[in-house]
Amino acid sequence: MNGPDLPIRHVLPELLGTLDRHRATVLTAPPGTGKTTVVPLALAETGMRVLVAEPRRLAVRAAARRMGASYTIRGERHTGANPMVEVVTTGVLLQRLQRDQELAGVDAVMLDECHERHLDADTALAFLLDVRDTLRPDLRLLATSATADAGPWSRLLGGPVVAATGSTHPVETVWAPPPRPVTPPHGLRVDPALLSHVAATVRVALAERDGDVLCFLPGVGEIAKVAGLLAGAGVDVLHVHGQAPARVQDAVLSPGTARRVVLATSVAESSLTVPGVRVVVDSGLAREPRTDHARGLGSLTTVRVSKASANQRAGRAGREAPGAVYRCWPAADHERLADHARPEIVLADLTGFALQAACWGTPDASGLALLDPPPAAAMSAAARVLEALGAVEGRRVTGRGRRMALAGVHPRLARALLDLGPRAAEVVALLSEQPPREAGDDLVELWRTARRGGTPYAARWRQETARLRRTSTGGETMAVTGGSDDALAGTAVALAFPERVARRSGDGYLMASGTRAELPEGSRLATAPWLAIAVADRPTGSASARVRQAVVIDEATARLAHPVTTEDEVAWVVPPGERRGDVSARRVERLGAIELSSAPLKDADVRAAIRYGLRTEDVLTWTKPARELRDRLAFCHRAIGPPWPSMDALVGLTDQWLEPELSRARRRADLERIDVASALRRLIPWSERLERAAPERIEVPSGSHIRVDYSGEQPVLAVKLQELFGRQETPEISGVPVLVHLLSPAGRPVAVTADLASFWRDGYRSVRAELRGRYPKHPWPEDPLTAPPTRRVKGSAS
Repeated sequence: MNGPDLPIRHVLPELLGTLDRHRATVLTAPPGTGKTTVVPLALAETGMRVLVAEPRRLAVRAAARRMGASYTIRGERHTGANPMVEVVTTGVLLQRLQRDQELAGVDAVMLDECHERHLDADTALAFLLDVRDTLRPDLRLLATSATADAGPWSRLLGGPVVAATGSTHPVETVWAPPPRPVTPPHGLRVDPALLSHVAATVRVALAERDGDVLCFLPGVGEIAKVAGLLAGAGVDVLHVHGQAPARVQDAVLSPGTARRVVLATSVAESSLTVPGVRVVVDSGLAREPRTDHARGLGSLTTVRVSKASANQRAGRAGREAPGAVYRCWPAADHERLADHARPEIVLADLTGFALQAACWGTPDASGLALLDPPPAAAMSAAARVLEALGAVEGRRVTGRGRRMALAGVHPRLARALLDLGPRAAEVVALLSEQPPREAGDDLVELWRTARRGGTPYAARWRQETARLRRTSTGGETMAVTGGSDDALAGTAVALAFPERVARRSGDGYLMASGTRAELPEGSRLATAPWLAIAVADRPTGSASARVRQAVVIDEATARLAHPVTTEDEVAWVVPPGERRGDVSARRVERLGAIELSSAPLKDADVRAAIRYGLRTEDVLTWTKPARELRDRLAFCHRAIGPPWPSMDALVGLTDQWLEPELSRARRRADLERIDVASALRRLIPWSERLERAAPERIEVPSGSHIRVDYSGEQPVLAVKLQELFGRQETPEISGVPVLVHLLSPAGRPVAVTADLASFWRDGYRSVRAELRGRYPKHPWPEDPLTAPPTRRVKGSAS
């Protein structure tokens, strides 16, 4: 095999021998050692037909071009000069496995860059291991990784590790943090100050170093902003990302005639060699998926790169010669980075994965050989979506589900394609391709722009539309109200995302899922009564979703896409913004969480709602007699215990004391009119007398009958001091001493005691000295125990 003496060639004999003996192996090799192109050609020279799976379309084209091989990506196939090697995306490999599990005509499969842990790659490897163990024991499997941590892969494949150390060129690390602190990334937002610093660092690197500069940024938007800041730098500025047109990708992968700055996302981390690069400038940021399984919303968020990713990026500077990496963060922060990025299977929406697993015969994925199991919550959410789409019934995939899996798009989009037929292909293509950064929130306007053509996005859209038309055979199966583009787009989006059908509510929208949604300020869709929301995310910390793309629909389309239910609703309801609830008895028609209509229900059983109101609100009218009776009953329970009931359990005892009133109550006003005192008397045990256990009044020596206060822990008797002359014993009620509040002639407390004898002996003298001059008309005898009790002044008739 001719070609440059790349480091990988030194381990080829060991690699080929290991594959021949074990049928599986893991190859670790640093970036730039030639593993992506040299190894497949070496296998082909032994007579094997080789299928190479790459995680990205960009890498597929580049590898196929270097090997003269054929390649297949979604919607595009190219036949190369070498018939023994074909390069595909991992997504295409999954589709092929579902159609032909034996992979007829393939002798070896190479999964490149498996360390990146893309979900399709993990799934494809699990399927391949199953095929090898059941159908094709002769199939050779090779997983390649640019990192040295290959132990888990080796155990999974059941084959040894072959390591190609290679001679990588030294890369100098230059720590280049911003001069002032920048705001950490939040959602998709990156502090403009950091992007300005990255652009300034690129200019420094151009001045200090030779060669081209490769600059890593988290997304397309940041690439555009930094490109703008580099205007006038005197270099060619190229953009590398998943949406870049093929001609741009080809230009990046070919030597340039002028000095270049290549602004790239993570797609350029490992599987591509950009010729001429001697310097890497790393922003230290990447994008990861996030999924809100409860609300069915997905989004991307900006995160710090892992140490492994940072090392991959740095290695790009040393592929062809010694180089340097400028890291735009402090050296002290580097040690706090995660060792590895989290695998996509623990972060992403797993609906597509769950459908692939169901078609493979293991709906819960428990039978698949995976490095990381899928999270249970994500799989449960995926199963609910697939059942709603008709892709699975119970735990079995349906024929409809199999057709969805072969469509090559998310199952939600496949549902719209199957239900609406080829006519919907243009809309589904819009939804399956990431729109241009400048696209607004009006999906129909984006459709019209794509039809006009003239952009790389429009070209990709046309290509995907053609593929989807071929996929959606059988014609339309569902009628669309109206023949306009708006009607078709609205129906397609509503069918794909029925829980995101939304009706205007206040200054925003309420989705069928129950989540509120808000349009961008100034949106042309803001006056629409109904929307079908195609793309939405929920910013961190926000209760509302943010609409990214939507279509105006009518209620008829909403009803077509989402089941409408009618149910009788009898509940205790507190209106928004109010604190008092009442019984609501209605027949309600709903589309998910959206209330379409309601009508009052007559003769409804409202007892459960009434009881809920009693439990949750202070509805009853507690008059003074009612409160006093409740306090007496509570005292009896504390002092005596059973059979006296606890007043803390009143709500649970409603059947015993409120049943006649509750059986007649229909609304809050009926509860408020209940005579609570009379109802409470039903709780007095039949074998007991309340007047004996907790008398309402106590007779004192003066002959007065004084009311007892039971509202505290201990009964209180408030009585004028002169009315107790001659009494030494403290009154007791049910064995509990009464707390006596001794009052002045004006009714003000002058002493509190639970021991009258002690008061007469020790406290009376000082009270007498203080008050006898203030109240001379009232008796203040020296010996209160022998004085006659009285409630009158001195000299008045008895």
